[in-house]
Amino acid sequence: MRRFISVVVLGLLLVPAAASASSDKTVDKGKYDYFFLEAMVQREKGNNTAAFDLLRHCLSIDSTAAEAYYYLAQYYDAMKEGKKVLANVKKAAELDPDNTFYLEVLAQAYVDEKQTDQAIATLEKLVKKSPDRDDVLEMLVQLYQQKEDYKSMISTLGRLENLEGKSERISSAKSSIYTRMGDKKAAIAEMKRLADQYPNDLNYRGMYADVLLLNGQEKKAVPIYKEILKEDPGNAKAQMSMRLYYKQAGETANADSMTMTILLNKNTSSDAKTYIIRQEVAESEQNGGDSTKVLSFFKRLYQQPKPEADMLMLYAAYLNLKKMPQDSVSAVLEKVLTISPDNAGARLQLVGMAWQKNDLDRIINLCQAARQYNPDEMAFYYYQGMAYYKKNEDDKALGSFQNGISVINDKSDPAIVSDFYAVMGDLLYQKGRPDEAFAAYDSCLQWKDDNMGCLNNYAYYLSVLNKNLDKAEKMSFKTIKADPKNATYLDTYAWILFLQKRYSEAKIYIDQALKNDTDTNVVIVEHAGDIYYENNDIDRAVEFWKQAAKLDPDNQLLARKIKQRKYIKK
Repeated sequence: MRRFISVVVLGLLLVPAAASASSDKTVDKGKYDYFFLEAMVQREKGNNTAAFDLLRHCLSIDSTAAEAYYYLAQYYDAMKEGKKVLANVKKAAELDPDNTFYLEVLAQAYVDEKQTDQAIATLEKLVKKSPDRDDVLEMLVQLYQQKEDYKSMISTLGRLENLEGKSERISSAKSSIYTRMGDKKAAIAEMKRLADQYPNDLNYRGMYADVLLLNGQEKKAVPIYKEILKEDPGNAKAQMSMRLYYKQAGETANADSMTMTILLNKNTSSDAKTYIIRQEVAESEQNGGDSTKVLSFFKRLYQQPKPEADMLMLYAAYLNLKKMPQDSVSAVLEKVLTISPDNAGARLQLVGMAWQKNDLDRIINLCQAARQYNPDEMAFYYYQGMAYYKKNEDDKALGSFQNGISVINDKSDPAIVSDFYAVMGDLLYQKGRPDEAFAAYDSCLQWKDDNMGCLNNYAYYLSVLNKNLDKAEKMSFKTIKADPKNATYLDTYAWILFLQKRYSEAKIYIDQALKNDTDTNVVIVEHAGDIYYENNDIDRAVEFWKQAAKLDPDNQLLARKIKQRKYIKK
């Protein structure tokens, strides 16, 4: 239901109308006015319960007060009681039949309750009182359409036409309705009248020809299109219609020629070009997927002195669809950036290709350029930071991530933001700033509480510092529950249990870590020795330490453990 007007002034204006409508000689008018005005005051103060009760009390004083019913309807609307809304607005309109505003609100209430016939009757009554209300006529057209009452739609559009004059919008609507009614002759005649009334308007002539073509009169339509194109060779609408005719007639060569003409026409809208390209791609795929023709269209567009970035992006997408070499896709995307350097989509695709090739310098350069053209695109900071991270340039990586934080907002991708903070935490810890690292990890988990890499590293670094082990154990347990064969996660959990002196449990999980450790990680092997030692299996512990020493021969702590045959804390 539409929003009701809610000002005290309206209530004051409506009072005299209610008084004149009342036929009850015993009504205490002064008493009614007092309570009604108090209801309006409470309403403006936001005291809706008091206002609601006062309005109902008003009706107990004067049951013929139209404005009281009207305002009560608003409160029933807020309570989602549609039937009571309708009943009260209907009563208001009956009591004050000359009030066109009440009729308008009543019609909307009928619509809300899906009582279309009653809504139509009310609007017809309203338009009789206010014949120049084009908005009411528009509403009637919509309601008649819901009932598929085409004759009434035509009649109502005729009334609109009398108000507004003949127009493309109304004539097109009438012609379309006639077509749905199966009256081809009337559909054509409607558009002919428009074209005849404005003989110099090529657009109207084209619309007339379109109706002829739609209704099977190609022989009459085509000469009109050709005449339009003779007067205006760049008329994109006429070109589109001729292309449709050629396709329907099976004249493939002419259709393809017209397709290219349309695509190269500077007057063709970007949306129209996109539609045509997508249509050609769909037809190609339906006919077996031969890309020859579609590629020929794209290549011509690519070779133009000033190709459109949108068309080149579609070209790149099509090359990807047809699994063409990445170098050819990259060349198209590079051209997009020469035309439109702020095209974030093209640059991100190039970054993705460079990432697959592990071309870290290329990633860094692309992302650095994006700082100028797309300073608010968080992904570029992320990929640049990750490229520096993989190059072991930790300071630059940290700088990229910290710069990226400034552009994070509530629309940012939680997964990327989470990784932002996770890698920042790793970098900060490695730089000897554990408190800042843990703060970064906390931020990471606020964005994505199941970031397993963060949970593992956070838990492990807490264990290294031997602090908050209960918190570390809970985080680490989440990781092994999610990925029970991940050797790193199993090792972290085993080590935390070890530090909690839960040695027998630690042994269970370190055995699982060893079983799934395909790379023979020196840390896991050393931890196995420490855990076996505390489980009183000294010989096996020494074996693990010796195995770890072979992987890390410069580790003096391992050498001491082996020599003394006992676990030594770092």
